[in-house]
Amino acid sequence: MKLAAIDIGSNAARLLISDASPKSNGEMDFTKVNLVRVPLRLGMDVFSGGSISEKRAESLMNTIKAYKLLLDVYEVKYLKAAATSAMRDASNGLQILEKVKQETGIDIQVITGQEEASYIYENHVAENLDKTRSYLYIDVGGGSTELTLFSGNRLVFKESFNIGTIRLLQGMVTEQHWQQMKDFLKQQLRTSGSQQVIAIGSGGNINKIFSLSKRKEGKPLSFDLLKDYYKEFSSFTVEERIHLYHLREDRADVIVPALQIYVNVMRWTDIEEIYVPKIGLADGLVRSLYKEIKS
Repeated sequence: MKLAAIDIGSNAARLLISDASPKSNGEMDFTKVNLVRVPLRLGMDVFSGGSISEKRAESLMNTIKAYKLLLDVYEVKYLKAAATSAMRDASNGLQILEKVKQETGIDIQVITGQEEASYIYENHVAENLDKTRSYLYIDVGGGSTELTLFSGNRLVFKESFNIGTIRLLQGMVTEQHWQQMKDFLKQQLRTSGSQQVIAIGSGGNINKIFSLSKRKEGKPLSFDLLKDYYKEFSSFTVEERIHLYHLREDRADVIVPALQIYVNVMRWTDIEEIYVPKIGLADGLVRSLYKEIKS
């Protein structure tokens, strides 16, 4: 059964097409058939001006039309589409999405930060790890960061903060925003009594860092290594990062603020390791869609 998800983020739009099939033990296996990413950068308009420009709205429309063609080619019958932080904040977001629906037939729902965290949690990566440990999902996007704590096979909390890579690039994150996230984490960890917390990172930037690190699949990155990468990348301009690390421009500029977020969260929570499975919002949307179909 082919399932698909469209994730309209603040930095990029993604189309994930997956094939859902049962494994020998009865559990479902979701095999990635295709993943397409288009750097629309909606947050560049929204976080500074409050709305999506006509040019970016047109790019979004063309992107969804292209995705529609791919969905037809792959004969995908089931689709779930969601938009996150930039579309939540855009004064003309709903108007644009209504026009997209009229021209393509694709209904894109604007989801809250809490819902975003829930969909990421749908991946349930921590369930396959040591049950005696606590795991903090850290999903860093262009407009927001979603944090979900999973301890002793139990969901402790899920929270969204308006701290993202595009917001940081545009100087939209204040010291008060950082303090709010820090205080929340420290209070929640103290109240829950979670011990030996390990991080699980998702998002394009942490996946790029993992790739650059040459670590074997399934091996974690250390906090010290992330700090080193943050210091190293910060010492170069965007142009230098593009050429030295063979990065796309839309990755080269956001990778430093992304590292800043991961490093801060891990420092505040005394986390020493972060696992980087290839998961994200789109994966969670696919799994959620499968549950809806089967229910």
